[in-house]
Amino acid sequence: MELATGFESISRDGWRALAVEVLRKSGIETESPEEALSTATYDGVTVAPLYDLDDLPGDPGLPGEAPYVRGARGTPGWDVRQRHAVADPEAVLADLENGVTSLWLVVGDGAIPVDALDAVLKDVYLDLAPVVLEAGDHVREAAEVLFGRGSAVRGNLGASAVASTGGSTGGGPGLELARRCVDGFPGLGAVTVDATPYHDAGGSDAEELGCSIARGVAELRALTDGGLSVEQALGQIEFRYAATADQFATIAKLRAARRLWARVAEVCGTAGGAAGHGGQRQHAVTSSAMMTARDPWVNMLRTTLACFAAGVGGAEAVTVQPFDACLGLPDAFSRRIARNTQALLLEESGLGRVIDPAGGSWYVERRTADLAERAWAWFQEIEAAGGITRAAGLVSDRIAATRARRADDVAHRRLPITGVSEFPNVHEKPVRPPTTAQAAPETGGLPRIRYAEEFEALRDLADAQPVRPTVFLATIGPVAAHTARAAFAANLFQAGGLDTETAGPGTDPEQIATAFAVSGASVACLCSTDKLYAQHAAAVATALRKAGARKVWLAGKGEYEGVDGNLYAGCDALAVLRETFDDLEVTR
Repeated sequence: MELATGFESISRDGWRALAVEVLRKSGIETESPEEALSTATYDGVTVAPLYDLDDLPGDPGLPGEAPYVRGARGTPGWDVRQRHAVADPEAVLADLENGVTSLWLVVGDGAIPVDALDAVLKDVYLDLAPVVLEAGDHVREAAEVLFGRGSAVRGNLGASAVASTGGSTGGGPGLELARRCVDGFPGLGAVTVDATPYHDAGGSDAEELGCSIARGVAELRALTDGGLSVEQALGQIEFRYAATADQFATIAKLRAARRLWARVAEVCGTAGGAAGHGGQRQHAVTSSAMMTARDPWVNMLRTTLACFAAGVGGAEAVTVQPFDACLGLPDAFSRRIARNTQALLLEESGLGRVIDPAGGSWYVERRTADLAERAWAWFQEIEAAGGITRAAGLVSDRIAATRARRADDVAHRRLPITGVSEFPNVHEKPVRPPTTAQAAPETGGLPRIRYAEEFEALRDLADAQPVRPTVFLATIGPVAAHTARAAFAANLFQAGGLDTETAGPGTDPEQIATAFAVSGASVACLCSTDKLYAQHAAAVATALRKAGARKVWLAGKGEYEGVDGNLYAGCDALAVLRETFDDLEVTR
């Protein structure tokens, strides 16, 4: 029996007619509901409101087969990889005994000392638990520790074969280490292409992908110029990408990354016999840029979505950052939550039993193809500029432009951050005191940002005051009339750490002004309906001025005597908050 039995078949034209009618009732006159309801990503990829069979871009292949869109391997599940930046053997073993299947170790200054690495790995079976290093200038010494554990060791040394001073030929330690891996350590790779710095600097998905492929090509050139075959070189490289709470964007990004790298391998294979070796090894780590220091419990939800997307997207290894990562080094509890997030998705939800569950989705396949197209064009632009190292200025400028666009969206709350710019808890209790910061990965000169940091800086400033600054909400009319806009205004001001106090129901200007004077505030915001504003806004604003208000805002749109500015959905919330801090004479 077909599921559609008994339902009338609806064509796209039928949907279009119904959508036009709904939009018209909402005050939107359009003949193209697709255009009215579509949105665009930072890469210019159009996200349509409806997809059908005609949107499929072509055959994505089978899991484990070129072009590897549906996964580099033909098996479900992924490697649970936990990051450690402290020489704590007990913590490492606790993770491995409770669901973690591989380790990501940060070695060097401010992290695990090289001379402590052997002790950290003493009781770890390296033939069962792969180890990935992030050792920077100490990579050679750290690699020797792994080499010393025998030929069965597995993982990646996290090196680069590209000279740091530029050019496309070898010069980094990765070449020497790759030769040793090829000669005697078949389970080890030498090179990691880490794309997360491009993401953490504010780059878009296509920018992250294009930069990673350009970096991967530079590594491939360095390795083959150093004597490795194309097949050997491809086998030495692992890629690391950021996974975000935008699940479909992450799914498409990981699938597109494999398609792009398969194309690189295909081109190399026409001259070097690399056909069949183009399955990209992927390590996805939940985004640092999306994490918040305020209301960090929400990070559990963000990382769960990101982990889900990474798994569905086909990453071979996934790292979930602890929810309190912004507060410094994680403790046993936050590490446990991080690893159990993966265990729940893999075991309890059954996500680890399905290969490419998004495969065949008209939306996912179309978005994957569109993103791959944008990323490939960006990669070609980088190559035309001389490669990833010589194009550093181009890359920096392009990412800076995207970062500015996203920052503007955050400021206007078009890109809401739950617990920070939306639904803040101004009186939240700290999860724990901040500790020593985690060792930060190398960024190649790019900045590291978090989307929430501008709002959080204002929260910190408000918290530092002897008495929390307060904004008075001059509510006009009955509760039913002013509640919606009062809640909106309170939410906006509290996003900056400001407290709010309301006047209560009523329309008497003098009574509202008296309540304002008693509150001790110096900034007020009128909250009511447009109808009541027309009757009372000017009188109430005038009374508030006489009572000492330095600034009078109005929640909604419209100009009234005595009102200085408006708060509304889409206004520049950060600008409003900074102006309010000045009016409240907050000590900086």
